[in-house]
Order: sequence, then structure tokens, then C-alpha cells
Amino acid sequence: MPSCCNFTESRNRCLRSTFIKCGLRSTTTDLKDGSIIHCWVPKTQDQHRPNLLLIHGFGTNALWQWGNAIRLFTSHFNVYVPDLVFFGDSITTRPERSDSFQAECIMRVMAANSVQKLSLIGLSYGGFVGYCLAARYREVVERVVICGAGVCMEEKDLREGLFRISDLEEAANILVPQDPKKLKELVKFALFRPPPLRLLPSCLLADFIQAMCSEYVEEKRELIKAIPKDRRLSDIPKIQQPTLIIWGEGDKVFPLEMGYRLKRHLEESAQLVVIKNAGHACDLEKPKEYYQHLKSFLGIKQQNHK
Repeated sequence: MPSCCNFTESRNRCLRSTFIKCGLRSTTTDLKDGSIIHCWVPKTQDQHRPNLLLIHGFGTNALWQWGNAIRLFTSHFNVYVPDLVFFGDSITTRPERSDSFQAECIMRVMAANSVQKLSLIGLSYGGFVGYCLAARYREVVERVVICGAGVCMEEKDLREGLFRISDLEEAANILVPQDPKKLKELVKFALFRPPPLRLLPSCLLADFIQAMCSEYVEEKRELIKAIPKDRRLSDIPKIQQPTLIIWGEGDKVFPLEMGYRLKRHLEESAQLVVIKNAGHACDLEKPKEYYQHLKSFLGIKQQNHK
């Protein structure tokens, strides 16, 4: 049987090469407060192109979540792809674990790169961060895409049974898997139609966990537990920017009701797109439909995503 060891790192190398070929370079920004943020930025900023910020979610780093689509975006935008704190090469010694702290770190990186206006796409947890950016920096953020992020969840939703997993400790064990069994559970929750998981080699799963999930485990758990803490819909600001909400109809992580709730909260400034036969990772399960909606909203023309 061929070895599957080091598959994840090989994939990382391929993705890094793709990002570089797309005109991006790897940078780190020392925020001088105990935080260091890694971000892929344009080698050369084109002043005639708009800026686009891509914010990843849990599970993998920025490379893995955006690698399949980076060519589409860099063909039309100055693209910025940060690793959130405790992912990739972004770290902090500060105690904050909120999505607003993540947003603050990203905005400081954007300022360091002289980005004055931008649109953003936030996936899952990245959607929470992106929403905070849009609410706090309204003069900077122009357009917003929120993908499967339960921004309008309330802490009481966990007690009232809206989520399949209401125990935050168990949710953290799945979202930050430390053994192949939990990683398989994560795949089941992320996909509408998961592949036959019994066919995935254990060494491949262990390799992925070692490369992607073995660092800052407790810190990532704290990020998850901080999301619903004291969260009330009445406290969530209404962003005014044009907003596209994309949701998988069969999302098992953040149920579709969260998408409808966000649409109601934002009213006329937002449009909701529901992708059928797709789960939380609708960008992976229905890429053609998903990217068509993105292209239409962001004004991308004359190029098909493959």
C-alpha cells in the first residue's frame, strides 16, 4: 500500500506554489502588542483594481480554504488572504478570543498594507469576523459576503435545541479534532453527502490532524466557546453595506434558520441564496453554483470558475 504520510504538507507546498503563481506573497505583520499576523498579499498592488479580503473558517488554514478559487479572485482583485489568530502562522500572547479581536487584527494588517477600501468574503467562523469588520469599519468595507456563519445566533439557542450539538465542549472536540474518529465526525457535519469515510486511510487522517490541528488546540477551543458567550440578537449591529448571504440548505453546523434570521436582521441591504443539496461546506459540494453567485455579486465577468 502506498504511504499517505506527509500528504498534507505536500498539499501545502502545492497550494503555496499556486498562491505565488497567482501573484501573491507571504508576509507577517508584527502588531507590536504580542500579535503577529500572517497574510498573503499582492506582490504588486494594482491601483486600478478593487481590493478583496478572504477570511477562512475553522478546520484548515487560509491556503486550504481558498486554494481552489484563488485564481478566480486574483484575476480581478488585489487579494488579501490572512490566517486568523492561532491558524497558520498567526499568533498572539494576548488573552482575547473574540471575533472582534480577530477583526481588529485583520484591519491593522490591512492598514499596514495601505488598504483603504475593500470587499470581503467570510466563510463560517470567518463570517463572524467579516461581519465584525463590516460593522466596526463601515468607511472601509464596501461589500460583504457571509457564507454559513450563524452571526445572528444567540446564546439561548444552544439551550433551546436549535443546534444538533449544543454542548460547546463536544463542538470544540469536533471542530478541533485530535483523532481520526473526531475528524470523520467533522466531515459528516460539514458535508451534505459525505464520502464513505471507512475508505479514508487512518494514516491520511492522522497526517492531516498532525499538520492542521495539533497546534494551539486549547486556544482554538477557546475561540469556539467565545462565539455564543452572552450573544443576543438585540446587541448585533445592522450593517448597511450590500450583503450576500450564502447557505447550504442542509447545513448541520449552522442550520438554515440562521441564514433566514440574518436576512431578516439586515432587511433590504441583504440577499439570501440557498444552495440545495449542499451542507456547511457548500463551496466544496456545489462549487459551480456557489462561485456563480459570488461572481454575480462581486461583478466578476468573462471568466468561469473551474
